[in-house]
Amino acid sequence: MRVIFLTMSSISGVAEQGIYTDLMRKFRDEGHRVTIVCPMERRMGQSTALHDVDGVRILGVRTLNLQKANIVEKGVGQLLVERQFKNAIRKYLPSEQFDLILYSTPPITLTGVVNFIKNKNPHAVSYLLLKDIFPQNAVDLGMFGVCSIFYRYFRAKEIELYKQSDYIGCMSPANVAYVLEHNAYIDASRVEVAPNSVELSDVDAIRPSTSRNEIRQKYHLPTDSPIFIYGGNLGRPQGVPFLIQCLEANANRADCHFVVVGDGTEYPQLEAWHKATMPKNVSVFKRLPSEDYDALVRASDVGLIFLDYRFTIPNYPSRLLSYLKEKKPIIAATDSVCDMGQLAEANGYGLYCPSNDVSAFTRCVDRMLSSDLMQMGERGYRFFIDNYTVDKTYEAIVKHYNL
Repeated sequence: MRVIFLTMSSISGVAEQGIYTDLMRKFRDEGHRVTIVCPMERRMGQSTALHDVDGVRILGVRTLNLQKANIVEKGVGQLLVERQFKNAIRKYLPSEQFDLILYSTPPITLTGVVNFIKNKNPHAVSYLLLKDIFPQNAVDLGMFGVCSIFYRYFRAKEIELYKQSDYIGCMSPANVAYVLEHNAYIDASRVEVAPNSVELSDVDAIRPSTSRNEIRQKYHLPTDSPIFIYGGNLGRPQGVPFLIQCLEANANRADCHFVVVGDGTEYPQLEAWHKATMPKNVSVFKRLPSEDYDALVRASDVGLIFLDYRFTIPNYPSRLLSYLKEKKPIIAATDSVCDMGQLAEANGYGLYCPSNDVSAFTRCVDRMLSSDLMQMGERGYRFFIDNYTVDKTYEAIVKHYNL
């Protein structure tokens, strides 16, 4: 099968682990011909080019800076991406035929690119990997209102993207329910769970020789206290003010330690708080290389998830996978519509609290410290094996081509 994958993630190869690279590597290993189209941001100083890397073809399209850029460049860049992708495909893949068109949100502005490829490949199956429900998430965070021209424009794009997708793969059951409830024109048979997933390789089964204490000592962390770790993006969706409130409320505890690792638009706010208060049981690190971060998760005891309480859309952060894979139970401090905490409690690998209730978070910490963390971690690992390995997402997608 000839597969084309459109994404806003910058991909230089598929050797590294990630929800998209693992999926593309799975398609490659199953004998499919894979082409990835992704941005090559202006800051990289490279021109649009097509390369063969790791057994797949990668068409890097020169764009404006789309991540960690000022709001003007980021906004203009998103509007130009559609045309830039189409022009690059015309130039570098002029006569290519595809059987499967895969694409992910964000953004929803690739609608024209998908339509362009489908017109050239009318027999192809189009499959949307829905990772972001926009523009409603922007409305939830107060970025603009439902009566604004921005909402009307992007909502029209969203509807168009859903209509031209043969199938829509969502991250969780709550995602599926939301899409169907708010888009009555979509046939329910076209929407399914195709979760965030990663590959579980033979290497993962071999524990590194570096001990738990050695990893903790490397980062000047206590070796005799349970560690609660948060890792990932620190932007507006994560509700960083609430995260700070939770850390502040538990800053004098002697029975545990908190670690935050990440980067994003709200990281300076967290860093400023940490420098001003210097809590002894809270450590803050800017983004670490993936191997170092994975080692730090391995040396920790409980994983933390934070999402802004204002969300009315059910997000499902991929950072959950790194926790479950390393057999760590979780505390999910989220909005009420996210089903991550509900699934964790129902399957015995975590606790839920609303992300506007600091006392509830503290109670979850207390409960974790009196729980059998090893048993909860094993349950989470089993849930990961049963639901979040890349085989599950691959099978969800290819079954439609084989019909």
